[in-house]
Amino acid sequence: MEQLHEMVLLLPAVTTVCAVYFCYELFSRWQSKGRGLHLLWWGIGMATYGLGTFTEAFTSIFGWQPVVFRLWYVAGAFLGGYPLAQGSIYFLMNRRFAHRSALIVSAVIAVASVFVFLTPLDIGLSEAHRLSGRVIEWRWVRLISPFINLYSVAFLVGGALVSAWRFRRTEALQNRYLGNILIAVGALLPGIGGAMTRAGFVEVLYVTELLGLLIIFAGYRLNIAGRQSRSLPTVGTLRAEVSSGELS
Repeated sequence: MEQLHEMVLLLPAVTTVCAVYFCYELFSRWQSKGRGLHLLWWGIGMATYGLGTFTEAFTSIFGWQPVVFRLWYVAGAFLGGYPLAQGSIYFLMNRRFAHRSALIVSAVIAVASVFVFLTPLDIGLSEAHRLSGRVIEWRWVRLISPFINLYSVAFLVGGALVSAWRFRRTEALQNRYLGNILIAVGALLPGIGGAMTRAGFVEVLYVTELLGLLIIFAGYRLNIAGRQSRSLPTVGTLRAEVSSGELS
């Protein structure tokens, strides 16, 4: 059991490598297309996702450090899903709402992050190779993350489900239907792991982060594979794409 526990603590290193690759692919696609704020936000989201898992891997290998902990809390509790959700907002909703919501939520996260770096830490509650928010002495700071996470889940998971619903009856777009279902499922898993972390089971987060990322990546590849392989779209396909926008 001890060996299995140590292996689980090293999972964030694997997740970080996967996140770096996914981040590279998203930014490359954004750059090649020369447009698409949703792709830019998704790329930023994958970068912050990777930053969070990197701090976990660092702690597992080198031990607990105050600065690394603070980075982990900001990257995980505030930025783990927010940029991905904001990308979905830019993709699915009108530009005015997307701009305003990005400005407001980003400002809240910036202020909350300052509090994370200012709060005293109870070092006596820290563990050598595990991360937990219980070391934060300003307890009220931890009350901010559930609201940000709710925002992230609502628009990331909700956005994927809305897209899946739009594509469900178009045979030529079944890959996008399945892809968005996978994205919704994958996006839920880190949130479940985060809830378990608040209860003291950080190892669950490490597992769900990796599984969630792999499922989201599979969904993303399904979404773009169909459009890359179609040469002569049907009239029904064109109508679906006009009504739902271009995915990536």
